[in-house]
Amino acid sequence: MVIMLIDHIRENWYLYISVSDPVNPATVDPSMFFLRIVTNLCAPVFVGLTGLSAYLYGETHSRPETAQYLIKRGLLLMAIDATLITFAWTVKLPVTFWLQVIWAIGVCMIALAILIYLPKKLLLALGLLIAAGHNLLDGVHFVPGEPGFVPWTLLHQRDMIALPFGAFARTSYPVLPWIGVIVLGYLLGSWYQRDKRSADDSRQRVSRLIALGLTMLTVFFMLRLLNIYGDKPWVSGVSPLQTFMSFIALTKYPPSLLFLLQTLGVGVILLALFERWEGHPWLNALAVFGGAPMFFYIVHMYVLRAFYHVAFHIWGPTHGVSFGLDNLNWIWLWYAVLLPVLYVPTAWYSRLKARRRDITWLKYF
Repeated sequence: MVIMLIDHIRENWYLYISVSDPVNPATVDPSMFFLRIVTNLCAPVFVGLTGLSAYLYGETHSRPETAQYLIKRGLLLMAIDATLITFAWTVKLPVTFWLQVIWAIGVCMIALAILIYLPKKLLLALGLLIAAGHNLLDGVHFVPGEPGFVPWTLLHQRDMIALPFGAFARTSYPVLPWIGVIVLGYLLGSWYQRDKRSADDSRQRVSRLIALGLTMLTVFFMLRLLNIYGDKPWVSGVSPLQTFMSFIALTKYPPSLLFLLQTLGVGVILLALFERWEGHPWLNALAVFGGAPMFFYIVHMYVLRAFYHVAFHIWGPTHGVSFGLDNLNWIWLWYAVLLPVLYVPTAWYSRLKARRRDITWLKYF
């Protein structure tokens, strides 16, 4: 969550700087490039931890209860993304519904509600097949009006879907590979079972997580070096820095195999380190944001957009049709100000959730 805030500050104050997917090292300033690369960590970890959380929920609930919760939560997330999140980005008519990460998580939760009935070995095979094999489908494209365009656009092809009354839906996060991620995250939850929470179990789990993360990063490096599968090829640049940037510039929409190996490999290692560092005050502060993630997501979006519109009203369009800042140091200044400011309402809501478990709807945020 706190890394995501950096990315959304960038998107609000630097609308005039085009950041392609994957990030083009030949056209993007290195500081902007590496800022984007670091924040790529967010979406895969969100989806993977959603699956892990679903497993833990299922430890104290029956499978039908878990499936019911996943469906209700998934539908709510899809509705939030299509309304509250969309209108945080734009209030123009006709509306373009940006189906982003919250939408994708919602769809994945509904898919997982069905898939949890499969045997674990079959579920593992399916998750690996989707995550590792979906790039074989990159050459399959449909154009508007063709049969299959809408479902394929929702699943794997980033595109615009025409809706009634002149509206559009932009499938920023085609969901097929994310379904593979949530399935694998769900299976990772077995490492956190209630009977595996002793100190010895924790040490063993940390070791296994670090080994898994390093293995994923090793596979990423080997596949990327071969340059034959898993993403668009990297190319040699005019400098070693540009070559390195091309090597790590990966496709996020939809996430390629190499993108998932890189980001989830780092994410798994961080998960291990956070468990090893459990009890540190700074980690407890971070956990506050994780205790009310949807609340924080919605609040920070509207705070950022409010500041943007105030700035636009005062100074007008400084870069084309957008207001924008010229120095990337502004990102870090805004970050240093907003993070503690947003901590206060998030901590309040997190405590409210823990205190008022009798209010059922609170858990959905």
